Amino acid sequence: METDHVEKRNAAIKKLLLVISCILLSIGTAGGPLVMRLYFIHGGKRVWLSSWLETGGWPITFIPLVMAYYHRRKTEGASTKIIFMKLPLFIASAVIGVLTGLDDYLYAYGVARLPVSTSALIIAGQLAFTALFAFILVKQKFTSFSINAVVLLTIGAAVLGLNTSSDRPEGESNKEYIAGFFMTVAAAALYGFVLPLIELTYKKAKQTITYALVLEIQLVMCLFATLFCTVGMFIDNDFKVIPREARNFGLGETSYYVVLVFSAIVWQGFFLGAVGVIFCASSLFSGILIAVLLPVTEVLAVIFYHEKFQAVKGVSLALSLWGFVSYFYGEIKHSKQEEKGKQAEISEKKKETPEATQVPQQLEP
Repeated sequence: METDHVEKRNAAIKKLLLVISCILLSIGTAGGPLVMRLYFIHGGKRVWLSSWLETGGWPITFIPLVMAYYHRRKTEGASTKIIFMKLPLFIASAVIGVLTGLDDYLYAYGVARLPVSTSALIIAGQLAFTALFAFILVKQKFTSFSINAVVLLTIGAAVLGLNTSSDRPEGESNKEYIAGFFMTVAAAALYGFVLPLIELTYKKAKQTITYALVLEIQLVMCLFATLFCTVGMFIDNDFKVIPREARNFGLGETSYYVVLVFSAIVWQGFFLGAVGVIFCASSLFSGILIAVLLPVTEVLAVIFYHEKFQAVKGVSLALSLWGFVSYFYGEIKHSKQEEKGKQAEISEKKKETPEATQVPQQLEP
């Protein structure tokens, strides 16, 4: 009975963590590109700085880590561990962090050259690559519902790409636009590889993966991604240019720094949400959630940046919502089947137990 109670409590905590992670991922996915684009629209030009901001908020991770530590200390006492991560996991997290830093640069370069609506191409490629690498690296099982969701979400995002040429920013050369396009696709492919790689790291780690350890992994990843981008900022002389760029920023000098700080916070929420969803669910679910939030970003871009909402964007919205519903219907159906299987096993065990106790009773005189 006590074991069942602990299992139910752990399941409830995991569901709560999944909900919180989904909220953080949603805010980061919808808000991150908009804040980054705001920087470029009003005169920002530093790509390495923008990429640095994507993971530069890594110290925020110390907040949930400290909370988790004090929670453990209440139950385990003063002997509780402060750090769980072992050296092999630290090295793996550092490597993934460097890859994330490279992906940050590719993504920031694309956002600097392309309108927000073109971010559809990122999501379209990312979801396809996430599904592919999840199948290769972590043997992700696909159902007809998850395959249907991947196809619908990919098509829905790709449809938006049909109208991107009319959204080309003024004064941008064809060469710059094409470069931004290919950098965006490269960023999609790389992050589509990173998500299943994180899940593989969880599975291959020779230690128990707890949420506290997941936060430590996230901290190391973002730290090394930030160090990677810091080197790029030094090479590109970004630190020297920042004060001058702030003075010339379209919204004012104070607003410039507010945008930078807010960008770092929002993007950190994105990464915390992503690793949390992978821990509680899977990398494929993380990719699908990112994809389904694309229409939200589109609508916000229309509201705040007055971008045109053409018919193709309406089609994309419908396809994305259809795919999202399809995935969750499949997950609910699968969870019900698993629950029925568990109940059947329990009932079988209950039937076997009385029979085993009745046999010696019949042998007694």
